[in-house]
Amino acid sequence: MAFLVGLLGGVFGGFVGLGGGAIIIPFMVDFLKLDQHKAHGTNLVTIVFTGIAGAITYGLGGAIDITAAVLLASPAILTTRAGCHFAHSLPAWKLKRFFGYFLIFMSLLLLAKSYLPRIHGLETGWSQSAILLLTGVFLGFLSGMLGIGGGVIMVPVMVLLTGVTQHTAQGTSLLAMAPIGVVGAYTHWKLGNVKADILVGMVSGIFIGACVGGTFAHYFSDAALRVAFAAVLIWTGARYVRVKEPLDETNGAICTP
Repeated sequence: MAFLVGLLGGVFGGFVGLGGGAIIIPFMVDFLKLDQHKAHGTNLVTIVFTGIAGAITYGLGGAIDITAAVLLASPAILTTRAGCHFAHSLPAWKLKRFFGYFLIFMSLLLLAKSYLPRIHGLETGWSQSAILLLTGVFLGFLSGMLGIGGGVIMVPVMVLLTGVTQHTAQGTSLLAMAPIGVVGAYTHWKLGNVKADILVGMVSGIFIGACVGGTFAHYFSDAALRVAFAAVLIWTGARYVRVKEPLDETNGAICTP
């Protein structure tokens, strides 16, 4: 079952330029019966492999901006640990709601891309570097908190503000999320939020799935990729925002030492 969850998440992640957390985290909770915190921590481990496999595939197609990936990842690895510790302090139901609202917001933003004016003059030089660095600071915290690779932030920012095409933004995000995932995974591991015994099966599935998804992505238009991206995120987000607060809130919390 862990291999199948990884395979499906890898295909989706490679196809739309994400770490696959929008699929893998709910599947780990629903089918592998992990609690929300362990699902987030374990997913960050798998993100490392999703990023590497997906980046290789996109790189072979010439759809990666290495400089942009470095600018995004450098500040992110400094803020990821704070996000991990914040998530660890939250009750599971609050963590689920944060996850759901975030996915819905980002999917709606991406769907509106065609109707939003592209901001010109930011495509080169210091302006682009500043945008990518600031984005990295923000996405590092959210990556650690939500157990995601940060593609849901990186892709829209690069497409809307820096003039990068959808395919290149997706390939670049996959490359950047690998080092972010390493830091987040290590921090969650120390906090006890990683389910180690399912990693071999999941990573095997993810590696195969990410290569397949990244290959098929080149056969679809930018618009089709955006719709596929948004549809899955809205569906997942809607499920999570409906979670109910338990009568005894402490039942869903993990207490920090």
